[in-house]
Amino acid sequence: MDDRDNRHGLTQWHSTTIIGVKRGDTTVIAGDGQVSMGNTVMKPNARKVRRIGEGEKVVAGFAGATADAFTLFERLEKKLEQHNGQLLRAAVELTKDWRTDKYLRNLEALMIVADKENLLVLTGNGDVLEPDGGIAAIGSGGNYALSAAKALIDYEDDPEAIARKAMAVAADVCVFTNGNVTLETV
Repeated sequence: MDDRDNRHGLTQWHSTTIIGVKRGDTTVIAGDGQVSMGNTVMKPNARKVRRIGEGEKVVAGFAGATADAFTLFERLEKKLEQHNGQLLRAAVELTKDWRTDKYLRNLEALMIVADKENLLVLTGNGDVLEPDGGIAAIGSGGNYALSAAKALIDYEDDPEAIARKAMAVAADVCVFTNGNVTLETV
């Protein structure tokens, strides 16, 4: 990784788009299915969004290295078990470990997680961010999807419609994002 990929201490993530949209009592997380290695599409239909935890009441999506994301999914599930399904508390505990543990510190992924009450972005820098306006996006197409969703939010009430339209915009603009969308609602 050269300095252009690590401006201001923030890693520039590539190869996916994940968006979370919260409107009223409904939260949606959507992600594309493209797995890229360099400039080559290795798989067009991966599932980067899934339900986790007891009763599958939490939805999570990841951007970054797949093996690292699966490690984080497993760790988050364990934290949810330890904290009786309380997503916010589990997320804080996971990010503490992620930031301080020598092994976890090297994981290259970002996550968007949600339950009925929370929509959060989790990072290896120890961040647990609740997005302003109920919209969060990560990955190489994240800024495209975020911009599209912000433009739609005043005209569309359905979070699923917002997420699908925002993902379509990202797929049209970002070469590391495709139109094979996985969407989960909580």
